[in-house]
Parts: sequence; C-alpha cells; structure tokens
Amino acid sequence: MLKVATVNVNGIRAAYRRGMTPWLEETDPDLLLMQEVRATDEVLRDHLGGDWQIAHAEPSIDGHKGRAGVAVASRRPIKAERSEIGPDRFAGCGRWVEADVVLDDGSTLTAISTYVFTGEFETPPRQAEKYAFLDAITIRLAELRADGRHVLMCGDLNIAHREVDLKAWKANRKKSGFLPEERAWLDSLFESGWVDLGRRFGGEGPGPYSWWSWRGKAFDNDAGWRIDYQIASPELAEAATSCTIHRALTYAERWSDHAPVVATYEI
Repeated sequence: MLKVATVNVNGIRAAYRRGMTPWLEETDPDLLLMQEVRATDEVLRDHLGGDWQIAHAEPSIDGHKGRAGVAVASRRPIKAERSEIGPDRFAGCGRWVEADVVLDDGSTLTAISTYVFTGEFETPPRQAEKYAFLDAITIRLAELRADGRHVLMCGDLNIAHREVDLKAWKANRKKSGFLPEERAWLDSLFESGWVDLGRRFGGEGPGPYSWWSWRGKAFDNDAGWRIDYQIASPELAEAATSCTIHRALTYAERWSDHAPVVATYEI
C-alpha cells in the first residue's frame, strides 16, 4: 500500500506554526507533495525532519521568490529528480518538480508536485503565462507517459474543472480559475486518459472542496473551490483505492487555506 498526500502548505514555516505536525504524524504518508513551500532547502528539511528523501525546486527568479516552491518528500528512495518544464522562461520558477521514486517491487513512480500560475483575466500577459505553463505540462506529461511508467501529478492547479467544483460558479465564470479555456485544458487532459482521482472517489458533487479564503465566512459556509488534484496515469489510477480531502473540522484548526488531498494505491 502506498499513501500519497498533496497540499499547498501556504508557507512551510507558517503551516508548522499553525499545527501541521499532528496532521502529518496521524496521516503518515509515504509521499508528501507540497506547493508554496516558500523556504530554502535547509529550512524545509529542518521542519520535516526524520528520514525523508526530498526533491525540492526553490524559486530563483524575480517575481517568484517568497511565493512559490514545490517539493516531493518520500519515505521511499528517490533515484532522480528534475525541475525543468518546457520553455526557458519557466526555469527557476519553483512550480514544477519531478521525483523518480523506487517502489517496493523495484518499479519507478514519477511523482510530480506542481503549482500552476494563478493567472488574471483582466491582465492578459499574466493569463497568457498561465496558458503557456499548461501547454508545457501537456507536453511533459506525454513525454513521461510514453515509456509506460507510472506517473502521478499532484498539486494546486488553480483551476476548478466543473460547476460542481466551486460553490459560487456563476459569479466566477469570467474569472481566472474558472475560465472556459482553463476548463477545456482539463477536459483534454482527462479525455486523453489521465484520471482525476478526487472526482472519481468524491462522487458527483457539489464539492468536496479543497480551498477556502481565509477571509469572511467562506470556510464556515463551505464556499470553496476544488483546485487541488491527484491526477494519475491510467494504469496507476487502476491501483487507487481511495482519495479524500482532509478538511479541518473547524476554522481554528486550519493550518493552511488549502486542505490536503490524500490517496492510497495498492502498488
């Protein structure tokens, strides 16, 4: 059994300060994929502790430092890691990292942690940057899948796929995160065989959601978005036995504005 958890920690130091440790100890995942780490490699390792093997892509270019960073922490051996994704413009953005994890039977699972750009409909260059990143993901996933390996992409995609994936969908039809072009990208991904495990195991909705604003009563009213995903290659998806969102019981118990998405695989 392989347990995989993914979460946008909204800053690893802040997450630990707010209470991430008890959740991590209770959940005890084999793989922990994180987004918005917002820390150096040394700080990340100091906070995780233990015997984790870590693949970490720190942001190194202006405009990304302090607000991005992605990581894969593994209890299993990591034999290789990569952080390149598409055009040179994304080098050092801290939004993509791949880890080749050695499974018990000796096979390889390529686990990916990604943090897609938020985008901004009213600012065309920012939205174009998001679309370019999505195009780069499409190409890279096809390359990884070509040799038949197991591939799992996890992370904050900053896109709600369908109306059931956000509470206030009518009010967000012309906002980044729920634009037709973004949703069509997910359509194309799933139509090509990739599997959205959150929806497969989460039923027809509405929800369950994975992100709620810190502001107002969004969390208490469950006015959220499902923008955090575990997306598996077809063969790996067949091995999945569960996928759940670990929503905090109360606002006070939240340690991030995102909830972890946790899946198990018989592999």
